[in-house]
Amino acid sequence: MAETALAGLKLLEYSQMISGPYCGKLLADLGAEVIKVEQPSEGDAARARGPFPDDIPHPEKSGLFLYLNTNKLGVTLNPRTTAGRQLFQRLAEQADVLIEDRPPGEMADLGLDYASLSAVNPRLIVTSITPFGQTGPYRDYKSYHLNLYHASGHSSFFYVAPKERRNEPPVVAGGEAGDYDGGLAAAVATLAALFARLTTGQGQHIDISKFEALLALERVVVARFANTPEPPDWPGMVGGLVPCRDSHVVITAVQNHQWQGLMDLMGNPPWSQDENCRDETTRSLHRDEIQPLLEEWMAQHPKEELYHKGQAFGVPIGPVRTVAEIADWPQARQRGFFAELDHPQAGRLEYPTAAYKMSETPWRGERAAPLLGEHNEQVYCGRLGYSKEQLDAMAADGTI
Repeated sequence: MAETALAGLKLLEYSQMISGPYCGKLLADLGAEVIKVEQPSEGDAARARGPFPDDIPHPEKSGLFLYLNTNKLGVTLNPRTTAGRQLFQRLAEQADVLIEDRPPGEMADLGLDYASLSAVNPRLIVTSITPFGQTGPYRDYKSYHLNLYHASGHSSFFYVAPKERRNEPPVVAGGEAGDYDGGLAAAVATLAALFARLTTGQGQHIDISKFEALLALERVVVARFANTPEPPDWPGMVGGLVPCRDSHVVITAVQNHQWQGLMDLMGNPPWSQDENCRDETTRSLHRDEIQPLLEEWMAQHPKEELYHKGQAFGVPIGPVRTVAEIADWPQARQRGFFAELDHPQAGRLEYPTAAYKMSETPWRGERAAPLLGEHNEQVYCGRLGYSKEQLDAMAADGTI
């Protein structure tokens, strides 16, 4: 097998649910060795979230946990005990990166913060992921994805909405995307810190705010409002999310050549020759008159037909697909986006792989998510030199 991109890199992950584990997963998929630390008995909270096969909860069969923790080793450890803190410190001494998502100040109280750990491992990079960051008036606020998503403004219209939508309620946060965005930002920052370490030889502390990760996705619009608190009354783009015969499509025909391609697709209806359709500005100003005409025509055609014909006419039209449709989509299947992995409890399942194809250091699918404490003996005895008897004693007193 080809060498992996991050072979030899050692990560310690003390995180649960989504953002921290997703950061760890992205790096594990690139070949880093990730040791996931979970609380004894309880484990990662994602183990209780599901979805579960046949809707029967089981701590080893949560789809959320299984996806986020592929390619990782798993140990149990309670760093609130004296012995647990010592174990954690020893693991951190051997690590290149620590990913943690505890509230600000908690790791310092345990003596496991960046300042403490870097004193014994100067090359250590500590990536701390919290809802609002380590500083600022909101640093100690707790937040779930639902709160964070709406606090970031993503549930409102970042642009000035068309008239018929300005009084609509905010949209629901979909799929906990904001937590994944925070994990992705953490992975990028961690890789940058590793790159910087090649020059400096020193680690550093990375302070990730999931709130700011969400804001960064809309930085142009946020900057617009920051500089122009009362933006002009702009009707918006013609197109957008449009109903069609069997679902919806998204149309982004803003530029003149795209608009002309859309009109060619529609057979150049008479109204397309009106002065109101002359250019992007006039179309936006007269959106309320043009949009219903566009939607009336789209409602007569299925989404896949619109998608494929739109490609032929150079029109940016995308079908809104369901999860079931994506799972069977030939493009994803042909490129091998789904891979099967065996798990001792959940069985053989298909997993999404990665958004990239690397010719020399490809994505790896070496192991499914770990069972709770599955690699305790491998790590504590094989890496740290504890005996089996010591391991049993630490398990009995709640250390691991």
